[in-house]
Amino acid sequence: MINLKLFRRPVSATDNSMKVKARSRIEALRPLLKDPVPEVRTAAAEAIEKLEAVSAVDDILAALKTGSMGARVGAIHALGEIGGEKVLPPLIYCARRPEVDLRSAAVAVLGRLALPAALPVVAELLDDENPIVQGRAIAALRNFSPSPDILNKLRSFLSASDGVLEAEAAMTLAGLNDQYSLSQIHALLASAYASTRQAAATALSIMPLQ
Repeated sequence: MINLKLFRRPVSATDNSMKVKARSRIEALRPLLKDPVPEVRTAAAEAIEKLEAVSAVDDILAALKTGSMGARVGAIHALGEIGGEKVLPPLIYCARRPEVDLRSAAVAVLGRLALPAALPVVAELLDDENPIVQGRAIAALRNFSPSPDILNKLRSFLSASDGVLEAEAAMTLAGLNDQYSLSQIHALLASAYASTRQAAATALSIMPLQ
């Protein structure tokens, strides 16, 4: 198990320099929050939000360790906004926590970041005891290049028959252009679940014709 204390490294001169630069950019952006063009205001607000996250890494890690569940989930998403290899250790830590909300949020963020080093952890969560986490893991794998073993595991979810997991699997396998699953996705068009029929229809529309 990874210890969050390991992430709280001593603040270096480089860290302080990054924070100063982030604050400088934030101050430069603030006037644009009153720009007459709505798109400019929106872009400035989004840029400020990202820069504030970058300058608050220590606070984010503290929230992961001692915050409420809502604060911890928010911290996970904040790490996703920062991105890069440096956020992988705390995200992987959260992906293996006993709390479902943390695992679910972490695997979703790992999927969005799609860093190759995260693939084994995301694949590991296909066997999670909670179907919500499993579904998030299936969806996250759309952004990776899975191994044949992982593809086989994904195909097994096409027969889940719960209205969720097979729907997610159909979308993911279609996105990965897995022609071996084509006949099973076709069969899902007759599923008893509307969500599965909808996913199968969409999957067939995005899978390349070969």
